[in-house]
Amino acid sequence: MKQERFSIVGMTHPVTNSNEFLPGPVLLLGAPGVGKGTQAKRLMDAFGIPQISTGDLLREHRKNHTPLGMMADDLMAKGQLVPDDLVNEMVAKRLTEPDTQRGYILDGFPRTLNQAEWLDQQLADSPLPVVAVNIVVPERELLERITGRLSCPVCGTIYNVYSEPPRHARVCDREGAKLIQRVDDTEPVFYERMKAFQSKTAAVIAYYRAHGGRFAEVDGSVSVDAVMESIRATLFRLRQYSGT
Repeated sequence: MKQERFSIVGMTHPVTNSNEFLPGPVLLLGAPGVGKGTQAKRLMDAFGIPQISTGDLLREHRKNHTPLGMMADDLMAKGQLVPDDLVNEMVAKRLTEPDTQRGYILDGFPRTLNQAEWLDQQLADSPLPVVAVNIVVPERELLERITGRLSCPVCGTIYNVYSEPPRHARVCDREGAKLIQRVDDTEPVFYERMKAFQSKTAAVIAYYRAHGGRFAEVDGSVSVDAVMESIRATLFRLRQYSGT
């Protein structure tokens, strides 16, 4: 069996070739700015698995006027939140599609303890349970990642005044255009998002941490490649631990 080797926490773990190793259901956790989206895309490319976003599912069902989508429309028209039961049904339907057999990346789900418990029940007969990987970055670094972010309106190049500044202040190296900052990339908004993240995910993190062998943390303050390496090694270790 062809193997690659990836180091994590000072140890070396064999990681099977992407065509042979089944990552199964993976939940990426982490505060705003840790790079979940970037790592999810890399995992999708590496293993040929889809990303399942509850936001995308909701938009798709509403756009296609499915029974679930029409129920969501009715609730939202009344100013009500879409309940867990309805979101769970959308996820359950998505998990029956063939592209999920090797695994999938969960995005925005489960957000609550009830959803995490429901998902375990839904997957009770599946060969692989959900494993959760929490990407950890110091809060100060996250603040700088977000509040220091600038982009070119012409070519889309992303800069950061703290870590990847342009050669000339607020001017794109390629286009010479004035760089712009998103209106929500501010310190007050960052701390509000952090509060929301902590309040929503604390119970989910505790749930997976309590289920031994299904939770791990990786350092997200290193390079993008190094984070990916750690996540892949962690997935293999978690699957070895559970015997799957």
